[in-house]
Amino acid sequence: MTKIAVFASGNGTNLQAIIDAVRRGGLAASIELVVCDRPGAYCLTRAREAGIPYFMFYPRKYPSKAAYEELILQQLTEAGVEYIVLAGYMRIIGLTLLNAYPQRIINIHPSLLPSFPGRDAIGQALDAGVPLTGVTIHYVDEGIDTGPTIAQRPVFIDPGESRESLEQKIHAVEHELYPQVLQEIFTQRRVFNA
Repeated sequence: MTKIAVFASGNGTNLQAIIDAVRRGGLAASIELVVCDRPGAYCLTRAREAGIPYFMFYPRKYPSKAAYEELILQQLTEAGVEYIVLAGYMRIIGLTLLNAYPQRIINIHPSLLPSFPGRDAIGQALDAGVPLTGVTIHYVDEGIDTGPTIAQRPVFIDPGESRESLEQKIHAVEHELYPQVLQEIFTQRRVFNA
């Protein structure tokens, strides 16, 4: 069973999808730690309710990204974490964690990368008026949503689609696809397109 840490900054719906997949036996992983950079984020409530240890930090209290990532790395090492899974974590991963977990940090992004990287990908897609967006799962590198793609799935945008309905469609795909892809990576120890 693969030991993972899930990093989240907000509501934690993808965290919940991963928790649920582990519970029903669809994901051969053990969530050893939830890492969060925002006090009061609902992902911390999800972690508490699931009995998962969590580490919450205030980035502004540290002199640099390297300083707080060293502290996170210490927590990950103590927990025996093998993979980092990003689930709505809104910080760029720095070299401290990238060097410690090469090709073992995975992210999910709500677009078909390389289209609409960075923040508010759903808003970007709606503003662009494209008929299609989607979900990408990729390895994390030094860039913003530039790491090697692992899997993608399209989501069609209906004429006049609201932001709320598109978010729901994308979340439905994310919550199904992310645990499936993680299971394949962890059980087959495959490195996709790396």
